[in-house]
Amino acid sequence: MHRITSATVANLFDIAATRRIEQAAVAALPAHTLMQRAGLAVARLAMAIAPHARTIWIACGPGNNGGDGFEAAAQLQHRGFMPIVTFVGDESRLPPDAKVSLERARDAGVIFAQKPPAEYELAIDALLGIGSTRPPDGVMADWLREMDASGQPVLSVDVPSGLNADTGVLSGSIGAHPDTVRVCVTFLTLKPGLFTAHGRDAAGTVWFDDLAGGNTAEPSTARLAGAPKAQLRTHASHKGSYGDVAVIGGASGMAGAALLAGSAALHAGAGRVFVGLLGPSAAPVDAAQPELMLRDASELDLSGMTAVCGCGGGTDVRSVLPRVLATAAALVLDADALNAIATDSALQAQLSSRARRGRPTVITPHPLEAARLLGCTAGDIQADRLAAARQLASRFGVVAVLKGSGTVIADGGGAPAVLNLTGNARLATAGTGDVLAGMIGAALAAQRPAFEAACEAVWRHGHIADAWPADAAPLTAGTLARRAPV
Repeated sequence: MHRITSATVANLFDIAATRRIEQAAVAALPAHTLMQRAGLAVARLAMAIAPHARTIWIACGPGNNGGDGFEAAAQLQHRGFMPIVTFVGDESRLPPDAKVSLERARDAGVIFAQKPPAEYELAIDALLGIGSTRPPDGVMADWLREMDASGQPVLSVDVPSGLNADTGVLSGSIGAHPDTVRVCVTFLTLKPGLFTAHGRDAAGTVWFDDLAGGNTAEPSTARLAGAPKAQLRTHASHKGSYGDVAVIGGASGMAGAALLAGSAALHAGAGRVFVGLLGPSAAPVDAAQPELMLRDASELDLSGMTAVCGCGGGTDVRSVLPRVLATAAALVLDADALNAIATDSALQAQLSSRARRGRPTVITPHPLEAARLLGCTAGDIQADRLAAARQLASRFGVVAVLKGSGTVIADGGGAPAVLNLTGNARLATAGTGDVLAGMIGAALAAQRPAFEAACEAVWRHGHIADAWPADAAPLTAGTLARRAPV
């Protein structure tokens, strides 16, 4: 069993693949082996979370997830803890392995109760697993609310109850209270829903145990890419070795967005950075960052540059987009550029043609911008973030970076998408998206392949926020840009 971190490299498998892996493991092992191993893993993690706990409440559901809870209760009882089990379901309809574990818990002397104990030091959610197709309701919902309100840690078995293991959508708001310390131990496979949408809040710290299932030939749904390798620079390099970035945006009153993107590209290692402001009164120089070369956007020759277009572009960006799409050697499209493309079929055709001409393009929408591009709602995007990112990438022939909790990076070639595990709520402030666009632009300018450039920049962008001291001042976009690593 090991903890999943932002540096973890691993494949992710959807529910269907997980079921096939589970069936193969069951067929290869003696009866009840998987559940015994899962229950022992839950018990061991429970003891690590609350080593001095006297009472541990285990809420068990009507399927094999509940069976894992029964097994964990027996293991904890044997080790001197006092587990109290509450069970919702029909004992006569329990799956065979769960029935065996129920009897093992009873034989061990585990206490079964009709309601949660008045006091406990850890709650274990073994109510619903990956097979559940309905949201928790009735007694289950009451127990989950009790867990959230208790102030005690919550350990989820396989997935938090009510969380869709494929999409990360959480039924209702049960199981994601921000003050609750949450841990999840997941079995056999890592599921994408644990790492995007509501999954990261609902699962908390994720631990993985393959239950000795070993490697699988099943194709993965997505992957965790882990920390990128540092890009070392040779002594004999020069500014031309790392490419030119042209940031085009900053309409009247929004110049800061373009300057933030330029600053990020500069600090992320671009050889030269030009900023083509679209506003009518562009200053000749940014005194705070004289390295940024301010230009009239119409004068920039983009044929040998990586363009970062849209940051603070307003409606003015629409007039420059045809030339940007036609001529930029590599391109990052963000914010207002995406909004303009979403409403213009000719621009959409130009965007799609870039892939046919071998011109790398990365788009960086948040859910609402993605919805505009796909002609749906932000709710539709959030309902299946992996599918939405893949659809964007395929439709426009781009690398799509769908921002949000568990940012998804997908390309149009059908390779597994990447879920990024860095980043936190410190990034929920104006300008951080502009910084990310600039960082991706710098990686493209240094001739990194588009998909790798996006994955590396997204990881580093979030890692800065993760490394920010908890007791420090808020992380502003300007500070984020200046810390963009090479």
